Amino acid sequence: MQIKDGEVMSIIDSIGAHYRTNIGNRYIRGAFRVLAIEQSSWNIIESVTEKSEYYSLQGYHFDELYERILALAEFVYQARRELQPQLRMMLSSYASGSVPTGNERILRDMAVNNFGSNLGILADLVNKLYTRTVELDIEAHKHGSPVYKSVKGLSEIGQYLVQK
Repeated sequence: MQIKDGEVMSIIDSIGAHYRTNIGNRYIRGAFRVLAIEQSSWNIIESVTEKSEYYSLQGYHFDELYERILALAEFVYQARRELQPQLRMMLSSYASGSVPTGNERILRDMAVNNFGSNLGILADLVNKLYTRTVELDIEAHKHGSPVYKSVKGLSEIGQYLVQK
């Protein structure tokens, strides 16, 4: 069953725009290499944040949506644990050869200073997507078992998205 729910598509568009602008921007993206995230998860994250137009026409299967939700939630979790505490230090050491000046430095500092808040916004959007997808899943499977019950790893979503 293909899901083409307007609210789901709107949330996915919001996730992509927020991620591109505030998290995966040119100031922070280079620091992602410290995250212990598999390439397959990066590909899934990219499919949500960069290539959602294809899916908005085609629609999603429930298992595809849950796969994307889980990859984004794991990213939020890893970024909070591994990247956020050391982001400022990492970016200053990466840029040792080319120290940004003027507006570039201001924009980089803003990206670093707001990274935690922006991860929180992303976590809220992912949670909203998860909640809406579960609602649709339950509606679609009134006489059977919803897909979310069989997807491995979804039970950790709350732990991944709640900041500790």
